[in-house]
Amino acid sequence: MIDLSNKVTIITGGSRGIGEACVRLFANANSKVAFTYKSTKEKSDELELKYPGKVKGYQVDMESEKEIFEMVDEVVKDFGRVDVLVHNAGIWNDGTLENMTLDHWNELIRINLTSTFLFCKACAKYMKQNNFGRMILITSTAGQRGEAFHSHYAASKGGMISFTKSLAVELAPFNITVNSVAPGWVDTEMNDGVFADKEYKESVRKGIPVGRIATAEDIAGPTLFLASDLARHINGEILNVNGGSVLCG
Repeated sequence: MIDLSNKVTIITGGSRGIGEACVRLFANANSKVAFTYKSTKEKSDELELKYPGKVKGYQVDMESEKEIFEMVDEVVKDFGRVDVLVHNAGIWNDGTLENMTLDHWNELIRINLTSTFLFCKACAKYMKQNNFGRMILITSTAGQRGEAFHSHYAASKGGMISFTKSLAVELAPFNITVNSVAPGWVDTEMNDGVFADKEYKESVRKGIPVGRIATAEDIAGPTLFLASDLARHINGEILNVNGGSVLCG
């Protein structure tokens, strides 16, 4: 059993999907958990009630540098430190090259990629002070192989992957490791629209060698592993969690 007692974890996008699964798993592993949400206060209240004194939600706009830095500072005031960052918050939507506007491109890049830079920068300051840190960025197989009709999303996740490898070397002297978990298809609210087509969902399932689409918990488990001492010598790794559907390093 992984035990994160005396550790404080920030999880972005923690009110649903992969983020919520991470909140629950990290709290069950005895970490104090601070998570961000955009608008779902009800889910935040639910998680705080389930884990009293251990879990706290913070409403944060992923496009606001001010709110991101204020949130990290507030977490340190509330919990005393920050040891682990799980940056999961992000969006996914359609966008063909011909029809995509600059505003559409910029919004997704700000939410997915720029927020990654801002959260890592805000947390690194405190992790350096403690000479300890674990950063885990939730990316995607799309960032490794590209994804037609979602080029902005693939570009944002590819940027996160390169950012992971860059920070891994830059922050290693401070006992901070930086890794990424790259899921393939995951059956979460983000994909409810595309999976409403049952035939398409079944075709996705059949294309995964293990024969099933990942759940949010399937992604949360490897994320917890990378935050633990079991993974202390893993740094700059892109851990693919896709059931064998995309075989790339």
